[in-house]
Amino acid sequence: QVQLVESGGGLVQAGGSLRLSCAASGRTFSSYTMGWFRQAPGKQRALVAVIPWSGSNPSYADSVKGRFTISRDHAKNTVYLQMNSLKPEDTAVYYCAAPVPVGPGSSWGQGTQVTVSS
Repeated sequence: QVQLVESGGGLVQAGGSLRLSCAASGRTFSSYTMGWFRQAPGKQRALVAVIPWSGSNPSYADSVKGRFTISRDHAKNTVYLQMNSLKPEDTAVYYCAAPVPVGPGSSWGQGTQVTVSS
């Protein structure tokens, strides 16, 4: 299994930006489709963005399209989530996971808190 560690969360005002990182260890990282998820208080964990091993044709939840960008750097074994024009409703704990779709063999990071103030 791949091990995942997220970083980059924090407190930001509405309209601001943050970049989350997910550092992966394990030889199979470059072959995995990776995903970012988020879980707001009282809500289920939801998919935010997915990027295949090639980096081409990432997909996004409708709620973040045009504001968030997922990318990956194979040399650094890292997946990023650039979040712009943040809104209070983006407040959540953000997790990365691999492989996606998630299943019994998938790994999750510990999560990083993102808080957007109005």
